[in-house]
Amino acid sequence: MESTDIQQRIKKFKAFGESLTGATVYFRADWNVFYFDLQGKMFGLMNHQAENQAMITLKNLPIVNEELREMYPETILPGYHTNKNHWNSIKLASLDLDDEAIQFLIQRSYQLVYQKLTKKQQAEIH
Repeated sequence: MESTDIQQRIKKFKAFGESLTGATVYFRADWNVFYFDLQGKMFGLMNHQAENQAMITLKNLPIVNEELREMYPETILPGYHTNKNHWNSIKLASLDLDDEAIQFLIQRSYQLVYQKLTKKQQAEIH
């Protein structure tokens, strides 16, 4: 995959994360990544530069993470710099998962973090 294609994916996934109610996606300089934030809680990390090793790291249920790693061993890895049970890193240069599949996983990560928020925090979002 060309770096321009990876850059397009990065832009698309950043915009998708920002479209989720109450979410913000911003560049976090201390980690050198785009940080997907919901009420101060992380629901994703993504490289900001279009390079072959660029990844997006997302939360999911441990059993689902294991299944995804088995289905896509070249594309989905245990979460980079995160809890390996709860987070997976997905290579953006791979076309094993299309954009819609990754957007589904972004939304799933968002939902898991949303569910852990207090009722007050959830009410502030809506």
